[in-house]
Amino acid sequence: MGERLKAKAKPRLVLVVCFLLLLPFLFKSSSMEEQKATWLWDASLIEHPEQVLDFCREQGVGVIFLQIQKNVEAEQYGRFIAAARHDGISVHALDGRPQWAYEKQRREADRFIEWVLDYNRAAPAEERFAGIQLDVEPYQLKRWERDQAGVVNEWSRNMRKWTDMGREGGLYMSAAVPFWLGKTKMDDGGSLSRWMLEHFDALAVMSYRDSGSQMVELSRGMLNEADRLGKSVWIGMELGETDEGDHVSFFRKPVAVMEKEMENAYRLSEAHVSFAGLAIHHYEAWLEKIAAADPKRERSSMSN
Repeated sequence: MGERLKAKAKPRLVLVVCFLLLLPFLFKSSSMEEQKATWLWDASLIEHPEQVLDFCREQGVGVIFLQIQKNVEAEQYGRFIAAARHDGISVHALDGRPQWAYEKQRREADRFIEWVLDYNRAAPAEERFAGIQLDVEPYQLKRWERDQAGVVNEWSRNMRKWTDMGREGGLYMSAAVPFWLGKTKMDDGGSLSRWMLEHFDALAVMSYRDSGSQMVELSRGMLNEADRLGKSVWIGMELGETDEGDHVSFFRKPVAVMEKEMENAYRLSEAHVSFAGLAIHHYEAWLEKIAAADPKRERSSMSN
């Protein structure tokens, strides 16, 4: 009798174990469409936080990468961050230039990070930046073509210093990177993408294409690496006008097509535990696109 009961219990036990293994993925899928980030380059727009945050709430944005500009007062950043936090949106300080990759210009980036750290130390908890995103892109430099290895060596030494600084201040550290980063090698033969994932908390992959499946495919290598390392990856999506060809942006695509491709990107990425969501480039282009498709919204925005 006891043996028969054990035999009947085994299939049930297998089903329970399978269910428990699938549970994280089931919950992840249900909330996936809420996971979006966006870049906000014109920091003067936070003077009217309600317009920015109303739009971000409607679009399911959970993270804003906000560029730090000298013409914006610390108090304005504080008010905006507090209002965003109230809406469940975290704000990360954003800045970067290609020349920051050079050791001789590292201090410029150091000062940016120090400003964020000093600001956070002086600000109340609800007004603090949650993280920093670096957008350096040294492959735009002429030297990259003739001395890529040298630039990578200097850049990696700088990044090690920056991530150490940020983490000591309790900041979530991320970087915007090109989708082909995995083809760039370090001195030890490993990929630069893996090295950056080891040092940063997350990467935002600029996998700009006008197709959700292509965006995911261009990000696949870094998603796989991040899965293994326990890090996070945002998949970048371009909405602005660009001279690199229509295939890299949704600028000329209808909103319905753009949103369908967003759904495709989520569906194709949800198996990756590292997938943090889509990062939309950028807020201003996104707002203009939605407003152009909805004249009532445009009039409402103008009246605010």
